[in-house]
Amino acid sequence: MNGSGSRSGIGWGARLLIGLVLLLVGAAGTVWALARYEPAARFFGVEPSQPASLISTAHPNVAQSPYPSATPAPAPTNAQIATLENRLDQVENATQRAAGSAGRADALVIAFAARRAIDRGVALGYLENLLAARFGPQHQAAVATIITGSHQPVRLNELINDYQALAPELRRGGPQDSWWANTKRELGSLIQVHRSSRPPASPEARYNRALQMLSSGDADQALAETMRLPGAARAGDWTAKARRYVAVHRALDEIESAALMTGTAPPAQ
Repeated sequence: MNGSGSRSGIGWGARLLIGLVLLLVGAAGTVWALARYEPAARFFGVEPSQPASLISTAHPNVAQSPYPSATPAPAPTNAQIATLENRLDQVENATQRAAGSAGRADALVIAFAARRAIDRGVALGYLENLLAARFGPQHQAAVATIITGSHQPVRLNELINDYQALAPELRRGGPQDSWWANTKRELGSLIQVHRSSRPPASPEARYNRALQMLSSGDADQALAETMRLPGAARAGDWTAKARRYVAVHRALDEIESAALMTGTAPPAQ
């Protein structure tokens, strides 16, 4: 009995060991098979997950722009180009007119300021340089006359006062006339016969007309009338002043006309 029991115990132990070895071998084979064969892994539901790098490569995440893609603008037509050119020409002409108006205003201010200084009998000062710069290139003689006249100013009221003081000398004959010529002139002035369409030619009438013209500012006509008086030779100083006054004011008229014409020429096309 001891011998059979010993053999029976060894038989069960051997069987258990063999079963455990077979179990381990089967598990190892199963793991190896699942690692090597993907169909078997998919069959048992233990397929390994795909790497993230492969997923990102297979399905790239492309960012979508929230704005629609810009389309190229169509090329302008000939009509649109012509319209733009017309507008540019209008803007250029308006700019030239504005510049001309500004230049005309500056020239008029200088001319009027120079006339005011001459009429008041004061020095031009800084206006000399402005006159030379603005009007000198085209009106050199007029500018020189104005500047020279300002150094020896002659006012209109001064001419009038001197003319009234010269009345007795102007109405009677000159120093070269004899007493008999002067007497006949005086007697002839008492009674005169002339056409109604003509002004009287007596020295008294001529002097009064000249004084009236001078008082109204027409020194040019007053000077011409004075030169017909019998005593004009006695008024040499007054005549020189009147001629200087007339020359300066003619020059002032010239630069004022030039100032009005500044910038009035049509723009070049």
